[in-house]
Amino acid sequence: MLMIKKTLISIVGPTAIGKTALAIGLAQHFGTEIISADSRQFFKEMAIGTAKPNAEELAAAKHHFIDSHTVTQLFSTGDFEVEALKKLEEIFREHELAIMVGGSGLYVNALINGLDEMPNIDLSIRENLNRQFEEEGIAVIQSQLAHLDPEYFAKVDQQNPQRMIRGLEVFLSTGQKLSSMLSATKKERPFNIIKIGLNTDRAVLYDRINKRVDQMIAEGLLDEVKGLMPFKHHNALNTVGYSELFDYLDGKSSLEDAIAAIKQNTRRFAKRQLTWFRRDEEINWFEPDEKEKVIQLISEKLG
Repeated sequence: MLMIKKTLISIVGPTAIGKTALAIGLAQHFGTEIISADSRQFFKEMAIGTAKPNAEELAAAKHHFIDSHTVTQLFSTGDFEVEALKKLEEIFREHELAIMVGGSGLYVNALINGLDEMPNIDLSIRENLNRQFEEEGIAVIQSQLAHLDPEYFAKVDQQNPQRMIRGLEVFLSTGQKLSSMLSATKKERPFNIIKIGLNTDRAVLYDRINKRVDQMIAEGLLDEVKGLMPFKHHNALNTVGYSELFDYLDGKSSLEDAIAAIKQNTRRFAKRQLTWFRRDEEINWFEPDEKEKVIQLISEKLG
Protein backbone atom coordinates (compact mmCIF):
# COMPACT_ATOMS: atom_id res chain seq x y z
CA MET A 1 0.00 0.00 0.00
CA LEU A 2 1.30 3.46 -0.95
CA MET A 3 1.81 5.61 2.13
CA ILE A 4 0.87 9.24 1.50
CA LYS A 5 3.25 11.62 3.23
CA LYS A 6 1.94 14.03 5.83
CA THR A 7 2.38 17.78 5.20
CA LEU A 8 3.84 20.61 7.26
CA ILE A 9 2.65 24.12 6.39
CA SER A 10 5.37 26.64 7.32
CA ILE A 11 4.24 30.27 7.73
CA VAL A 12 7.01 32.88 7.91
CA GLY A 13 7.43 36.63 7.54
CA PRO A 14 8.47 39.72 9.46
CA THR A 15 7.22 40.62 12.92
CA ALA A 16 3.74 42.26 13.15
CA ILE A 17 2.71 41.06 9.66
CA GLY A 18 -0.18 38.84 10.86
CA LYS A 19 1.32 35.33 10.93
CA THR A 20 -0.60 34.29 14.08
CA ALA A 21 -4.00 35.21 12.59
CA LEU A 22 -3.26 33.29 9.38
CA ALA A 23 -1.96 30.24 11.27
CA ILE A 24 -5.12 30.11 13.40
CA GLY A 25 -7.32 30.52 10.31
CA LEU A 26 -5.53 27.64 8.56
CA ALA A 27 -5.57 25.44 11.68
CA GLN A 28 -9.34 25.91 11.93
CA HIS A 29 -9.92 25.34 8.22
CA PHE A 30 -7.82 22.15 8.06
CA GLY A 31 -8.65 20.98 11.59
CA THR A 32 -5.10 20.76 12.92
CA GLU A 33 -2.56 22.13 15.46
CA ILE A 34 0.15 24.81 15.47
CA ILE A 35 3.85 24.63 16.38
CA SER A 36 5.33 28.03 17.27
CA ALA A 37 8.83 28.67 15.93
CA ASP A 38 9.11 32.08 17.57
CA SER A 39 12.14 31.85 19.84
CA ARG A 40 10.81 34.57 22.18
CA GLN A 41 7.37 33.06 22.70
CA PHE A 42 8.80 29.89 24.30
CA PHE A 43 9.38 31.79 27.52
CA LYS A 44 6.44 32.00 29.92
CA GLU A 45 7.65 35.18 31.67
CA MET A 46 7.66 37.17 28.41
CA ALA A 47 4.13 37.81 27.17
CA ILE A 48 3.38 41.38 26.12
CA GLY A 49 6.73 42.17 24.49
CA THR A 50 6.72 39.01 22.40
CA ALA A 51 3.18 39.54 20.98
CA LYS A 52 2.20 36.05 22.10
CA PRO A 53 -1.22 34.76 21.00
CA ASN A 54 -3.78 35.89 23.59
CA ALA A 55 -6.11 33.56 25.54
CA GLU A 56 -8.79 33.80 22.86
CA GLU A 57 -6.32 32.96 20.07
CA LEU A 58 -4.84 30.06 22.06
CA ALA A 59 -8.37 28.72 22.58
CA ALA A 60 -9.13 29.02 18.84
CA ALA A 61 -6.42 26.49 17.86
CA LYS A 62 -4.09 24.21 19.80
CA HIS A 63 -0.58 25.72 20.04
CA HIS A 64 2.70 24.06 21.04
CA PHE A 65 5.94 25.75 22.25
CA ILE A 66 4.14 28.78 23.71
CA ASP A 67 5.07 29.27 27.41
CA SER A 68 6.94 25.97 27.24
CA HIS A 69 10.13 27.19 28.95
CA THR A 70 11.36 29.68 31.51
CA VAL A 71 13.88 32.50 30.87
CA THR A 72 16.40 30.79 33.14
CA GLN A 73 16.55 27.80 30.75
CA LEU A 74 18.62 27.70 27.58
CA PHE A 75 16.55 26.37 24.67
CA SER A 76 18.78 26.11 21.61
CA THR A 77 17.90 25.57 17.95
CA GLY A 78 19.17 21.99 18.38
CA ASP A 79 16.82 21.42 21.33
CA PHE A 80 13.96 22.85 19.27
CA GLU A 81 14.73 20.58 16.30
CA VAL A 82 14.55 17.46 18.49
CA GLU A 83 11.47 18.47 20.49
CA ALA A 84 9.53 19.89 17.52
CA LEU A 85 10.11 16.74 15.44
CA LYS A 86 8.73 14.67 18.32
CA LYS A 87 5.70 16.94 18.61
CA LEU A 88 5.13 16.80 14.84
CA GLU A 89 5.13 13.00 14.98
CA GLU A 90 2.38 13.18 17.62
CA ILE A 91 0.31 15.67 15.59
CA PHE A 92 0.68 13.55 12.42
CA ARG A 93 -0.77 10.53 14.23
CA GLU A 94 -4.07 12.42 14.42
CA HIS A 95 -3.89 14.84 11.48
CA GLU A 96 -2.78 14.92 7.84
CA LEU A 97 -1.45 18.46 8.19
CA ALA A 98 0.43 20.46 10.81
CA ILE A 99 1.24 24.17 10.87
CA MET A 100 4.47 25.83 11.95
CA VAL A 101 4.47 29.60 12.40
CA GLY A 102 7.23 32.00 13.38
CA GLY A 103 9.70 34.65 12.36
CA SER A 104 12.81 33.07 13.91
CA GLY A 105 14.67 31.93 10.80
CA LEU A 106 17.18 29.74 12.63
CA TYR A 107 14.39 27.79 14.38
CA VAL A 108 12.27 27.44 11.21
CA ASN A 109 15.39 26.20 9.41
CA ALA A 110 16.17 23.72 12.19
CA LEU A 111 12.82 21.96 11.78
CA ILE A 112 12.66 22.09 7.98
CA ASN A 113 16.27 21.40 7.01
CA GLY A 114 17.87 20.12 10.21
CA LEU A 115 21.06 21.38 11.81
CA ASP A 116 24.59 20.22 11.21
CA GLU A 117 26.53 18.66 14.01
CA MET A 118 28.08 21.66 15.70
CA PRO A 119 31.82 21.58 16.46
CA ASN A 120 33.20 21.35 19.97
CA ILE A 121 33.88 24.79 21.38
CA ASP A 122 36.89 25.84 23.43
CA LEU A 123 35.08 26.82 26.66
CA SER A 124 37.81 29.27 27.64
CA ILE A 125 37.01 31.23 24.45
CA ARG A 126 33.32 31.31 25.44
CA GLU A 127 34.22 32.51 28.95
CA ASN A 128 36.48 35.26 27.55
CA LEU A 129 33.75 36.44 25.16
CA ASN A 130 31.15 36.46 27.93
CA ARG A 131 33.51 38.48 30.12
CA GLN A 132 34.22 40.86 27.26
CA PHE A 133 30.47 41.35 26.76
CA GLU A 134 29.93 42.04 30.48
CA GLU A 135 32.79 44.54 30.63
CA GLU A 136 32.67 46.26 27.24
CA GLY A 137 29.09 45.78 26.03
CA ILE A 138 27.52 44.31 22.92
CA ALA A 139 28.95 46.79 20.36
CA VAL A 140 32.46 45.27 20.63
CA ILE A 141 31.08 41.75 20.10
CA GLN A 142 28.96 42.96 17.16
CA SER A 143 31.87 44.58 15.35
CA GLN A 144 34.10 41.49 15.81
CA LEU A 145 31.42 39.19 14.40
CA ALA A 146 30.61 41.58 11.52
CA HIS A 147 34.30 41.40 10.56
CA LEU A 148 34.85 37.63 11.00
CA ASP A 149 31.52 36.20 9.79
CA PRO A 150 29.54 38.96 7.99
CA GLU A 151 27.06 36.43 6.51
CA TYR A 152 25.98 35.12 9.93
CA PHE A 153 26.01 38.66 11.36
CA ALA A 154 23.63 39.87 8.62
CA LYS A 155 20.94 37.29 9.36
CA VAL A 156 21.01 36.93 13.12
CA ASP A 157 19.31 39.02 15.85
CA GLN A 158 22.11 41.53 16.41
CA GLN A 159 20.67 42.60 19.78
CA ASN A 160 21.05 39.06 21.13
CA PRO A 161 24.51 38.61 22.72
CA GLN A 162 24.08 34.82 22.96
CA ARG A 163 23.76 34.56 19.16
CA MET A 164 26.60 37.03 18.58
CA ILE A 165 28.89 35.13 20.96
CA ARG A 166 27.88 31.80 19.37
CA GLY A 167 29.04 33.02 15.96
CA LEU A 168 32.34 34.31 17.36
CA GLU A 169 33.14 31.27 19.52
CA VAL A 170 32.66 28.90 16.57
CA PHE A 171 35.01 30.96 14.38
CA LEU A 172 37.62 31.46 17.10
CA SER A 173 37.52 27.76 18.09
CA THR A 174 37.54 26.22 14.60
CA GLY A 175 38.56 28.91 12.12
CA GLN A 176 35.32 28.15 10.25
CA LYS A 177 32.34 30.45 9.84
CA LEU A 178 29.10 29.40 11.53
CA SER A 179 27.25 30.69 8.42
CA SER A 180 28.98 28.05 6.26
CA MET A 181 27.92 25.28 8.66
CA LEU A 182 24.28 26.39 8.66
CA SER A 183 24.00 26.16 4.90
CA ALA A 184 25.15 22.56 4.46
CA THR A 185 23.14 19.58 3.23
CA LYS A 186 19.47 19.43 4.14
CA LYS A 187 18.28 16.46 6.16
CA GLU A 188 15.55 14.39 4.56
CA ARG A 189 12.25 14.82 6.39
CA PRO A 190 9.50 12.17 6.32
CA PHE A 191 6.85 14.79 5.50
CA ASN A 192 6.07 17.25 2.70
CA ILE A 193 6.56 20.97 3.34
CA ILE A 194 4.53 23.85 1.88
CA LYS A 195 6.11 27.24 2.57
CA ILE A 196 3.96 30.35 2.92
CA GLY A 197 5.43 33.84 3.40
CA LEU A 198 3.57 37.00 4.40
CA ASN A 199 4.71 40.48 3.42
CA THR A 200 3.26 43.85 2.44
CA ASP A 201 4.35 47.35 1.45
CA ARG A 202 7.21 48.48 3.71
CA ALA A 203 5.44 51.68 4.84
CA VAL A 204 2.37 49.63 5.84
CA LEU A 205 4.55 47.10 7.72
CA TYR A 206 6.45 49.83 9.58
CA ASP A 207 3.16 51.48 10.54
CA ARG A 208 1.92 48.13 11.90
CA ILE A 209 5.14 47.75 13.91
CA ASN A 210 4.88 51.26 15.41
CA LYS A 211 1.23 50.74 16.35
CA ARG A 212 2.00 47.35 17.87
CA VAL A 213 4.73 48.84 20.08
CA ASP A 214 2.30 51.56 21.25
CA GLN A 215 -0.24 48.82 22.00
CA MET A 216 2.34 46.83 24.00
CA ILE A 217 3.13 49.91 26.09
CA ALA A 218 -0.61 50.49 26.65
CA GLU A 219 -1.02 46.84 27.71
CA GLY A 220 1.63 47.19 30.41
CA LEU A 221 4.96 46.21 28.82
CA LEU A 222 6.87 48.47 31.22
CA ASP A 223 5.41 46.67 34.26
CA GLU A 224 6.25 43.31 32.64
CA VAL A 225 9.87 44.42 32.16
CA LYS A 226 10.06 45.82 35.74
CA GLY A 227 9.05 42.37 37.02
CA LEU A 228 11.87 40.81 34.99
CA MET A 229 14.67 43.07 36.29
CA PRO A 230 16.14 40.25 38.46
CA PHE A 231 16.49 38.10 35.29
CA LYS A 232 17.76 40.78 32.91
CA HIS A 233 21.16 39.11 32.46
CA HIS A 234 19.59 35.93 31.09
CA ASN A 235 20.06 35.55 27.33
CA ALA A 236 16.32 35.24 26.64
CA LEU A 237 15.84 38.83 27.78
CA ASN A 238 18.60 40.37 25.66
CA THR A 239 16.10 41.14 22.96
CA VAL A 240 14.12 43.97 21.36
CA GLY A 241 11.40 45.41 23.57
CA TYR A 242 13.12 44.33 26.76
CA SER A 243 16.72 45.57 26.58
CA GLU A 244 15.59 49.13 25.67
CA LEU A 245 13.28 49.28 28.73
CA PHE A 246 15.99 47.81 30.97
CA ASP A 247 18.15 50.77 29.83
CA TYR A 248 15.33 53.16 30.80
CA LEU A 249 14.92 51.49 34.21
CA ASP A 250 18.70 51.69 34.71
CA GLY A 251 18.53 55.46 34.08
CA LYS A 252 20.39 55.24 30.75
CA SER A 253 17.59 56.77 28.65
CA SER A 254 14.20 58.47 28.92
CA LEU A 255 11.01 56.43 28.50
CA GLU A 256 10.24 58.32 25.29
CA ASP A 257 13.67 57.46 23.85
CA ALA A 258 13.33 53.82 24.95
CA ILE A 259 9.99 53.47 23.14
CA ALA A 260 11.41 55.14 20.00
CA ALA A 261 14.36 52.70 20.16
CA ILE A 262 12.02 49.70 20.44
CA LYS A 263 10.22 50.86 17.27
CA GLN A 264 13.46 51.45 15.40
CA ASN A 265 15.06 48.16 16.48
CA THR A 266 11.87 46.23 15.65
CA ARG A 267 11.80 47.78 12.15
CA ARG A 268 15.45 46.79 11.67
CA PHE A 269 14.69 43.28 12.92
CA ALA A 270 11.78 42.99 10.42
CA LYS A 271 14.13 44.04 7.61
CA ARG A 272 16.64 41.32 8.60
CA GLN A 273 13.84 38.73 8.79
CA LEU A 274 12.78 39.56 5.24
CA THR A 275 16.37 39.40 3.99
CA TRP A 276 16.66 35.90 5.51
CA PHE A 277 13.35 34.54 4.17
CA ARG A 278 13.63 36.07 0.68
CA ARG A 279 16.63 33.84 -0.05
CA ASP A 280 14.33 30.79 0.03
CA GLU A 281 12.86 30.43 -3.45
CA GLU A 282 10.38 27.78 -2.28
CA ILE A 283 8.35 30.31 -0.27
CA ASN A 284 5.00 31.32 -1.78
CA TRP A 285 4.41 34.99 -0.87
CA PHE A 286 1.03 36.53 0.02
CA GLU A 287 -0.41 39.71 1.53
CA PRO A 288 -1.55 39.27 5.18
CA ASP A 289 -5.27 39.38 4.26
CA GLU A 290 -5.11 36.72 1.53
CA LYS A 291 -6.14 33.74 3.67
CA GLU A 292 -8.50 32.34 1.01
CA LYS A 293 -5.73 32.41 -1.61
CA VAL A 294 -3.40 30.61 0.78
CA ILE A 295 -6.05 27.93 1.44
CA GLN A 296 -6.53 27.55 -2.32
CA LEU A 297 -2.79 27.10 -2.93
CA ILE A 298 -2.47 24.52 -0.14
CA SER A 299 -5.52 22.60 -1.38
CA GLU A 300 -4.10 22.53 -4.93
CA LYS A 301 -0.71 21.30 -3.71
CA LEU A 302 -2.38 18.60 -1.62
CA GLY A 303 -4.23 17.51 -4.78
